[in-house]
Amino acid sequence: MDRRRFLKAAASLPLASSTASGLVLPAKADSSPFDRSIIRQLARDAASKSYKAPDTKLPDSLKDLDYDHYRQIRFVPDRALWRSEKLPFQVQFFHRGFFYGPRVDIYEVANGQATKIAYRSDDFSFGSNTPPGPDVDLGFAGFRIHAPINRPDYYDEVCVFLGASYFRAVAKGEIYGLSARGLAINTGEAKGEEFPLFKTFWIEKPTANANSIVVHALLDSESTTAAYRFTIRPGGSTIFDVEMAVYPRVALDHAGLAPMTSMFFFGPNDRVEVDDFRPAVHDSDGIAIFNGRGEELWRPLSNPRDLQISTFADLNPRGFGLMQRQKNFFAYQDIESSFEKRPTLWVEPIGDWGEGSVQLIEIPTKEEIHDNIAGFWRPKDPLQAKGEYTYTYRLHWGPDTPKVSSLARFARTGVGARGEGTKIFVLDLIGDKLKSIDPNSIRGSVTAEKTEIKNIVTQPNPAIGGWRLSFEVSIKAPIELRASLMQGNDAISEVWVYRWAP
Repeated sequence: MDRRRFLKAAASLPLASSTASGLVLPAKADSSPFDRSIIRQLARDAASKSYKAPDTKLPDSLKDLDYDHYRQIRFVPDRALWRSEKLPFQVQFFHRGFFYGPRVDIYEVANGQATKIAYRSDDFSFGSNTPPGPDVDLGFAGFRIHAPINRPDYYDEVCVFLGASYFRAVAKGEIYGLSARGLAINTGEAKGEEFPLFKTFWIEKPTANANSIVVHALLDSESTTAAYRFTIRPGGSTIFDVEMAVYPRVALDHAGLAPMTSMFFFGPNDRVEVDDFRPAVHDSDGIAIFNGRGEELWRPLSNPRDLQISTFADLNPRGFGLMQRQKNFFAYQDIESSFEKRPTLWVEPIGDWGEGSVQLIEIPTKEEIHDNIAGFWRPKDPLQAKGEYTYTYRLHWGPDTPKVSSLARFARTGVGARGEGTKIFVLDLIGDKLKSIDPNSIRGSVTAEKTEIKNIVTQPNPAIGGWRLSFEVSIKAPIELRASLMQGNDAISEVWVYRWAP
């Protein structure tokens, strides 16, 4: 999916009886009582009924918009929700059109009442497009939340919900990069992926001194429904506390929880056939995993020649995420894209998630406009039809993981040729642990199956205040590599894991 282009386009209900699809229709009253249990009941009821495709009808003047015409449609900032009330948050809305055909209904929740936010064409500027008539109710495509995150006198955009079940956020000083999703279904499967949709949102009105805002969402797809509650706290790291309940219509054999999607085009570990002035182009450079055994893994991303799926089996994971560790402009040399300002997204499970695996999917791409990386947690057992499955987790959008490990970490992976069929891997590590340890006691541990590791060298790297581990390996078939720095029998670094195919 060309998610990057439709996100770029983004930058430029009272509760009543259910329909046949189990989803909410506006009632005649202006508002109706609301509490957090209602969304789960709506999802539960909807799952007992057949799926009905979303409303995608648009006026003729808007139904076939191309990218350039859609980006002319802008919400008028002065019409933002709560703009005149001087609250710590404001909300702006996205118009339907282009990639965003399905109708989304959005409600404001205040004083225990849910009131539908009315669509008004006057809230948008349309550029050269013909606006719909004044009495047309189109609903919305999504919304974005603004808050004074960088300075007290300006409301920056801090998160956006737009397109299927995609959402993304930034922390202070960052720009948008990777995205999260509500739920992944059949990602990477030969039969094709299913994309659930957030059909309805309820946004709780914040108090004057609030540092968080609460958003509820109802998700629907052919295979399942789900209810969500997001508590969003912008700041140096922007935190989403996520409570979700899934109600499958059919057994979900390949469900992905806490899914995220990103872009990796090339980097120092993967520049095959790249002719580009920039040293690297990516929104994320690796996946980090803190597994239930207490092991910390680092897997650099790649842009493979063929679809590549990696599975990291685990029991009760402590955390995982797609990281943007390289924060130096000179690693990218891209003034416009500023990849060094893209956030890391870390998933912190709350409670025990049982058996399953962290899955990493890497898809070949020849352009940086495509998101080609996906990561998520896949439960070992299918989510059965007619069941209820609840999960709670915390999303950290920011410069790093919420708690930086005491172990040294891999900051850069470089790969190069060492004659025919031989590669040299050069791994740079940083961390305070390396500064206080006897240099003579450090050794590199490198393992791989069905091949020989040669010339393992460890040495200080004064340019980064860290260490360098390098080794050579003869590669005739795909191999799995593991490396770490050791002091005696004790690991002093995380574990670097990598797959290389000739």
